[in-house]
Amino acid sequence: MKLGKYTLNNIYLDDCVEGMKNIPDNSIDLVVTSPPYDNLRNYNGYNLDLSNTGKEIFRVLKDGGIAVMVIQDQTKNFGKSLTSFKTIIDWCDNSGFKLFETLIYRKHGTEGAWWTKRFRVDHEFMPVFLKGERPQYFNKEPIKIPSKHGGKTMTGSGNRKTNGQTTKTVTRKINATKCPGTVWEYLMAGDKNPLKRKHPAVFPDKIPTDFIQVFCPPNGIVLDPFMGSGTTAVVAKKLNRNYIGFDISQEYIDIANDRIRVETSQKVIEF
Repeated sequence: MKLGKYTLNNIYLDDCVEGMKNIPDNSIDLVVTSPPYDNLRNYNGYNLDLSNTGKEIFRVLKDGGIAVMVIQDQTKNFGKSLTSFKTIIDWCDNSGFKLFETLIYRKHGTEGAWWTKRFRVDHEFMPVFLKGERPQYFNKEPIKIPSKHGGKTMTGSGNRKTNGQTTKTVTRKINATKCPGTVWEYLMAGDKNPLKRKHPAVFPDKIPTDFIQVFCPPNGIVLDPFMGSGTTAVVAKKLNRNYIGFDISQEYIDIANDRIRVETSQKVIEF
């Protein structure tokens, strides 16, 4: 299946901004990615252009399409780089996105060299960007979590209004599962895959699993412009979605293609 000059379900060696220029407008359902922000990965002098990346992602997404970025900020001289916040504002002000939500990826942070002088960092940001009025596809049933009081009948939910009054409480049966809210816990989501660990910076398989199930329709197309170890591609195939990706490192593309062969049995075309 073709997508502009590309064949779906492949990873291409290219600068993602240049590569995405060959993808047709309004053709991608979902983007899930973690950019190599703040020079935390060694890409042999490659300069990341997150601003133009956002513009190209917006163009290629369908109306109602979603882009998810997993990102944190480097700490230097006791201050944060603010790359995450600057990028969120830039993508909304200059690319055309709405910020649908900012989710928190909760994880087990490492103490690091500064642990006696700072707080341990137990999170990353996962801003969710929306093109258009509303998501074209939204299904959070697969990611619901068990309710602590599931099956019980309880009274509560009285809320305090801005005028000081309190709304009436209600009595209802608690559902067995509930929405995970805006803090998504991946405390036990570490992946032991030896192929994946050849890459220096990875995220848990469960991150793209959750976002693909929520925002990408069956047989839809998922793009990862910074494919890295191939996690987004592997998960997309397992969930019966199509993928396309870019990376500027042939070494990382080889790792990703090895994972795709082993974990999905897909025959990979080498470019």
